[in-house]
Amino acid sequence: MYAVIKTGGKQYRVQPGDVMVVEKLDGEPGANVAFGDVLMLGDGDAITLGEPTVAGASVSATLVETRKGEKVKIFKKIRRQGYRRTKGHRQIETVLRVTAIEGAGKSETWDGVVDMTTKAMMNARARNLTHVVAALEAAAAPVVAAQAAAAEGAAAPAKKAAPKKAAAKKSDAE
Repeated sequence: MYAVIKTGGKQYRVQPGDVMVVEKLDGEPGANVAFGDVLMLGDGDAITLGEPTVAGASVSATLVETRKGEKVKIFKKIRRQGYRRTKGHRQIETVLRVTAIEGAGKSETWDGVVDMTTKAMMNARARNLTHVVAALEAAAAPVVAAQAAAAEGAAAPAKKAAPKKAAAKKSDAE
């Protein structure tokens, strides 16, 4: 079973288990995201087209990470005038793992476990940068602990308020 969804002004063909990179979406890593703009559902030869969307259809996904995309260079030049300008841009993007598709009286889910390893972590491991891997694992530890607690059904630990700063002492000369 597959679906065509619309997000960020683009259309994507997805199946349960697919990893897709879309325009930036709000949410923390591990959060569930639901797409209601399903334009088409397909199951073998049976196709359900929406007008413009399929009624009651939805696609569920898990947010893996939000990151910056590849660098794009913008270079302007006017020949023989000494005019050259270089700029760059990195679009913020979100990585999702599709977990379920529902609609047209059918549903299909993905039975695998969502791997929360970020692209930065995979690149650091591939280049054997142990100090970078250790720093990334330390930064991801609270997120992993919260996900484990949520999976067990326990509430995440409450955050403590920052200690208040002591007021400055006033002198008698003032």
